[in-house]
Amino acid sequence: MCARNANARQEIQHLILKNQQPLIVRHAEPGDAEQLLAYFEQIANESENIGFGPGEFELSVEEERNYLQQIAATTDSCYLIAEVAGNIAGVLTFSPGKRQRTRHAGEFGITVIQKYWNLGLGNHLLTTFLAWARQTGTLRKINLRVRTDNLAAIHLYQKHGFLQEGIITRDMYLHDTFIDAYLMGLPLDPL
Repeated sequence: MCARNANARQEIQHLILKNQQPLIVRHAEPGDAEQLLAYFEQIANESENIGFGPGEFELSVEEERNYLQQIAATTDSCYLIAEVAGNIAGVLTFSPGKRQRTRHAGEFGITVIQKYWNLGLGNHLLTTFLAWARQTGTLRKINLRVRTDNLAAIHLYQKHGFLQEGIITRDMYLHDTFIDAYLMGLPLDPL
């Protein structure tokens, strides 16, 4: 869920994927906790582009529910869900810096179920998130990290104006191989 104050509220978005399936982008709610945990286990089995593998997302349903309640209480965090036919097909989470000097910036992560890759779902999540971020009145910089070999994701981020700002060598270790990641950022225009 993104912060729900008068300046930053995003309503439910009814959209269409490239394959003509209806897509809903909405705020996560505490009642989504159980389905979200199943979603994260599924993507852990489908994608090596994320920082955790099968069985490593170690939150209980109650912990996830509490986390979702904490996000709802903030004005500058975001947790979006993309639904197709009532099922979670993608998620975008964003957390800003916690201190006064860093709260103007934060990092997001985005995941999509494999069967919805290349259908525009990630683009819809990112577009919705960036519209929200620009309306907060406090956020001035959005950051992310992405594997250097995840060309589809890099293309999506560049399409939205993100620029490569650095590289983290040996960011991940998978199949006996180190994998680097780009740091990318998007400055938001002041209001």
